[in-house]
Amino acid sequence: MVDTMATADVGALPLAPWNPLPLRQQMRALRSLIDGVQQLSDAGGPVTRLRMPAPGWLVPAMVLTSSPQGIRDILGRQDGAFEKTTVHEEMRHLLGNNVFDVTHDAWLPRRRALQPVFTKKHVRQFSGHMSQAAEMVIANWQDGADIDLDTECRRLTLRALGRSVLGMDLDERTDALAAPMQTALKYIADRSLRPVRAPRWLPVPARRRARSASRTLRRLTGDILQTCRQDPTHDAPLVRALMAATDPVTGKPLSDSDIRDELIIFLIAGHDTTATTLCYSLWQLGRHPELQDRVAAEVAALGDRELTPDDVPQLGYTVQVLHEALRLCPPGATGIRIATRDLAVGGFRVEAGTLVAFAIAAVQRDPRLWDDPLEFDPDRFSAENSKGRDRWEYLPFGAGPRSCIGDHFAMLEATLALATIIRNVEVRSQHNDFPLATPFTTVAAEPIPARITVRAPR
Repeated sequence: MVDTMATADVGALPLAPWNPLPLRQQMRALRSLIDGVQQLSDAGGPVTRLRMPAPGWLVPAMVLTSSPQGIRDILGRQDGAFEKTTVHEEMRHLLGNNVFDVTHDAWLPRRRALQPVFTKKHVRQFSGHMSQAAEMVIANWQDGADIDLDTECRRLTLRALGRSVLGMDLDERTDALAAPMQTALKYIADRSLRPVRAPRWLPVPARRRARSASRTLRRLTGDILQTCRQDPTHDAPLVRALMAATDPVTGKPLSDSDIRDELIIFLIAGHDTTATTLCYSLWQLGRHPELQDRVAAEVAALGDRELTPDDVPQLGYTVQVLHEALRLCPPGATGIRIATRDLAVGGFRVEAGTLVAFAIAAVQRDPRLWDDPLEFDPDRFSAENSKGRDRWEYLPFGAGPRSCIGDHFAMLEATLALATIIRNVEVRSQHNDFPLATPFTTVAAEPIPARITVRAPR
C-alpha cells in the first residue's frame, strides 16, 4: 500500500472527482449512513467530492472515501490534522468533554489517563456480571415465546452495565434511561446536520428536551460517583478505576466533572453498540441453524456453569460470529472529520476546511475485498482466513490513535452474553430482514421478532 500520508507535495495532487449523482440524490443518500453512503461510493469511486446545497461559506465542502487507503490517511494520523467536527462540538456542549468528542489537544492527556483502564487485562474486572445478566434476562423467556431481540438485548446490556460497571441496578430505570440517551443523541445529530442552527440560548422545544435528558444523565452519573466517594466498599469497578486514573505524563487525575462526562459516554456507547451487535448476531444465528448449532456445541463443551472471562479463549467460533456481525453491522457505519490544512486522502488533495467522511460499512462490504460480502460467514474470521488481511479493511471500532477505547470491553461483554444465551435457548428469527437506522450509531430500525425454544439440559 502506498503511503499517501507521506506525500511530499500535497499541492501537486488533484482534487477528488465530483460525484456524478444529481444533487438531490446525493443529499437524500447522505441521510442513510449505510445504504445511501454505499450508493454514493458506488457512483463516485473510492474518493469522491459531494455537491453541497449551499455556498461554501455556509456549508463546508465534503469528500467521501470508501477505500482502506483513504481511511488510513484520515484515521492513521497522530497529529490532529483531521479534527472532530460540529457533531462532536454539539455533543461536548450537551453531554460534556469525553474521550470521544474532545479535540486533539484535550484528547491526548485524557487518552493517556484512560488507556490503562481499558486494557484487556483490566476490563476483565468489569465483566463479572455479564453472564449473570444474560441468565437473568433469559429466565423471563418462556418456552415457545415470541420476543423482540432488540428490546431484550438492550435490557441485558443495561443490566450488565449497571451492575458490573456502575455498581447499581438499572433494571427499573431501563426506559427512564434509554429515553434520555436517545433524546440527547437525536438532538445532537439533528442540530449538527442543519446548515443554519438556532442560537443555543433560544428555548425551542427540542433543546428543552435535550437539556432535560442531559440533566438526567448527569444526575445519575453524579450520584454514582458521590456514592463511591462516600462508601469505599461500594462495588463499582469502572467508577473506581476512573477515580484512580492519572495522566502518566503530568500526574494529573481526572476531576469529578471529567469522570461524570466519561461515565455518560460509556453508558451511551456501551448500551447502544453492544446491544445492537448482540441483537444482529442472534438474528443471523436465528436464520442459520447450522451456525447456531456450532456456537451451542462450543459453549456446551465448557460445562453447565456460569461463564467467566477465562472461558473466552475456548469460545473462538462465538467470537467469529461477533466479528462477522460487526462487519455487516458496524456500530459507526460512517465517520466524519474536518481537515485543518491541505492533506492527501487516497491520492487526492483535500483542502483545509473540507469535511471528510469515511465509509466503514462500505469498506467492510466491498466485493473487491470480501468474497460474497453480504453473506453471513463467520469462517471469514478463522485464524487461517484472517492471515494477510489488511488492517484497514475491517474497522468496526475505528482504527488509529482515536480508535474506540472500549473495544476490549465490548467484545468480552458480547462474547459472554452470546454464549450464555445460545447455551440456554434456541433462537429462530421470524423475519428475513434486519432494518437498520443510523440516528447516531447503527441501531435496529424496527423490532426484531424471534421465537425462543428452551434447550434441554445436556
